Amino acid sequence: MINLKVMIQINGEEVLAGTIQGKSNNDAFFKYDEDYISKFPAISISLPTDQKTFNVNQTRNFFEGLLPEGFTKRSVARNIKVDEDDYLSILSVLGKECIGAIRIISEDEDIKSSYKEITLDEMKALAEEGATKSSKIVTEAHLSLTGATGKVGLYFHHNKWYLPKGLNPSTHIVKQSHVRLDDIVINERLCMMTAQKLGIDVPENFVIDTGSKTDDRILYATKRYDREIDERDKRKMPIPKRIHQEDFAQALGIGAVDKYEIENDNYIERIFKLISQNFKNPIEAQRNLWKRIVFNYLIGNTDGHIKNISLIYSKDLKTISLAPAYDIVSTDVYDEYTMMAFNIGGAKDITKIKRKSFEQAAKDATIGSGIAMEMLDEMCESFPKALREAAKELKDEGFENAAKISRKILNKKRYTIGK
Repeated sequence: MINLKVMIQINGEEVLAGTIQGKSNNDAFFKYDEDYISKFPAISISLPTDQKTFNVNQTRNFFEGLLPEGFTKRSVARNIKVDEDDYLSILSVLGKECIGAIRIISEDEDIKSSYKEITLDEMKALAEEGATKSSKIVTEAHLSLTGATGKVGLYFHHNKWYLPKGLNPSTHIVKQSHVRLDDIVINERLCMMTAQKLGIDVPENFVIDTGSKTDDRILYATKRYDREIDERDKRKMPIPKRIHQEDFAQALGIGAVDKYEIENDNYIERIFKLISQNFKNPIEAQRNLWKRIVFNYLIGNTDGHIKNISLIYSKDLKTISLAPAYDIVSTDVYDEYTMMAFNIGGAKDITKIKRKSFEQAAKDATIGSGIAMEMLDEMCESFPKALREAAKELKDEGFENAAKISRKILNKKRYTIGK
């Protein structure tokens, strides 16, 4: 019998939001706690409190969305000896530290929490061994990070790295290089630096060099925007507070398997409508999201799916904003990835997206084609300079291949779509 508690941190205090109950994945459902409903807002736009109880698909689409995907999920399932499709068994192990402010715990758990310092040799092993090593760490730390790439959540304090154990939160998400995609760490760092230069909100991020600047020695770290350390916390190792977030797949009630748009799913229209109906400052959020959509095209990020765009809640869950941009990589430089994550005005193949595609996308998003195309033109004009500056800064840090990646991106000439 499945009986999992869904906990959430609100204003720094953890409360019981509800439970997931059932005999198996096939009939398990989420139900809000009555006391929670009387005091607090919903934990997801797709799980409104006035509904109280949610069916199997609604439950799965949100809570499975907290889990890693791909190789990491398969490896964790193998490590804990359950079927890969048994998402609740996996979540019962990994759910102690999720994206956002939610934790999933069993009724009878008594967990000791700590931080274990990670040595330089262990960081080198993490860089060298890729997703195999990260999946072992994920299992050991009971940590659930969404996405298909090899990544772990670590705690960074006074220039030292620690593995969170038990219920302790992490402060950074650390990614490894990819076995098939060369220079992926530098690629992402380059894209994020360029995005920031163009006025896109991104979290603090940096490259961890464990001994040399080669792919098998470097890691990519992103400071978690859904964690916050209280400056008044004077403990030797302050415990971060959790801030709630969800990705747009979860908010729309869409399962992770459908994160890429199939023809005529109208993801842009649905995303922008959700923002207009639920956000504190919807016009500002829509314009910022539009800039990201344009930037993904310019930089050649074909993996900007709806799980790679998130919304973040205030500490009391009463207001919603667009979360900072993350997971921006120029997949286009690897040539085999040409299909965008969702349609841009009816076009999905990045090589077939034209100016008129964005004009139609702006109409679909109902944000006004005039201002939308003006923003596109401004970004197209500023893009080459911003990219070259970011590449030079990385080259000056010793990452020579940043210039090569930059040239490949510029050679696509996507910025010429502007006036």
